[in-house]
Amino acid sequence: MKHHGIGSLSRVHLWTDIFLLNLSYSLSYAALPGNASLLEDHSTLNLLLTGNLLWIACIYFVKPYAYSQATYTRYSHFGKLVLAIVTHLLLMEAFLYSSNTAMGTKENYIFIAFELFSCLSLLTHVALILLLQYLRQSRFNLKRYAVIGKGDLSELVHHFDQKRRELGYEFCGIFQLGTKTPPLENLENFMESERLDYIYCCMAEMNHEQVQSVIKLAERKRTQVRLIPDFRGFTANKFNFEPDEVYPIINVDTKPLSNPSEQLVKRSFDLIFSSVIMILGLPVFLLIMLAVKLTSKGTIFFVQERTGRWGETFKIIKFRTMRMDANKYGLQHSLGAKDPRITPIGNILRRTRLDELPQFLNVLKGEMSVVGPRPLHKYDVDMLMQEASHDFQKALTIRPGITSIGQIKVGYATNSSENLHRLKYDILYLNTYSLTTDLYLIWLTIHVILLGKGR
Repeated sequence: MKHHGIGSLSRVHLWTDIFLLNLSYSLSYAALPGNASLLEDHSTLNLLLTGNLLWIACIYFVKPYAYSQATYTRYSHFGKLVLAIVTHLLLMEAFLYSSNTAMGTKENYIFIAFELFSCLSLLTHVALILLLQYLRQSRFNLKRYAVIGKGDLSELVHHFDQKRRELGYEFCGIFQLGTKTPPLENLENFMESERLDYIYCCMAEMNHEQVQSVIKLAERKRTQVRLIPDFRGFTANKFNFEPDEVYPIINVDTKPLSNPSEQLVKRSFDLIFSSVIMILGLPVFLLIMLAVKLTSKGTIFFVQERTGRWGETFKIIKFRTMRMDANKYGLQHSLGAKDPRITPIGNILRRTRLDELPQFLNVLKGEMSVVGPRPLHKYDVDMLMQEASHDFQKALTIRPGITSIGQIKVGYATNSSENLHRLKYDILYLNTYSLTTDLYLIWLTIHVILLGKGR
């Protein structure tokens, strides 16, 4: 069972060590007398490049960052790190001897860099571990979990994670289901009150209906489901599990984008793409601002409260496409091109989706994503909660987006039926997410903008 906290810490150690390796070699070069600028010394730059490649080789074969919840100990952590550093030194020495590089100064350069890197890396690892331990003791970023079931399996899970508290698990209790239909309301209240990140289901004590009900409930909550099969007979027969596992766990994908690497990739893409659009699109922004101001009285921007991730509200920013007195018509949904509230320039902005451009500010603030379900007004939220509560709450588990499959296929929803139709596309996106999908949807959106086919 991989632990996300350990995985995140491994990545921190990895990139920190790569930085410290290059810093150590740069400081070592500067410490030797009579050296020119490092950028002008091509043989040393080649040696530095070789050092980075050999460190990558050490990472691949020694695996100093391959931690898991089941196998992690601090002794193995530092043991593998020291082994990787020493192996790297030996490989660098072997490279010097096998090449025609003059020894002497280069060998001193490598030894000084080795000493610096060893000290800096070990001290940094100690500091990071102590910092993480302090944060855990301060109850920062704890992974809260509970167990459904009261048998031997639940005791095994609880006992194992008690021994791994330094990895950030906190046990929140045991919930026991009845023999009939699971009391979902009580379980939902339990999950919300305890703010659970994970819930372990002992399958030996649950029927199929109960398991399905728990999974469906978790899909609209901030909770991941982990199913524990009854493997006690296998243990008696001396069956072996995978090296990283103490007992078999089935991870149920109840939360879209729950993988930390997926979250990092999506958020990084959002920040980079939005920054580029805001910089390169500045002339377009200024022209639209001027057009909105000259063609109708009132403000340039339209700011409205919308519902975002987990049902939290935020202020969405758009170019104003309606008259300032639009509220007097008493309409909620748009009536399309014939809507009397929409200004002449507003029709153009809506068809080309250019009214959405200021929402890149919402993306930079972390309130939205470039691609994701559309953020809705309260009356649409209330309607979807009544008509399709489960699917809509599932859609609220990720950040809303500027564009989406539903926005491309359906456009602005003018009634309840279109809102429900668009929601079906949003659920499809949640189940098929990838960076490639995001890029494809952005391309389709650009196609809509260029052809003015939006509605």
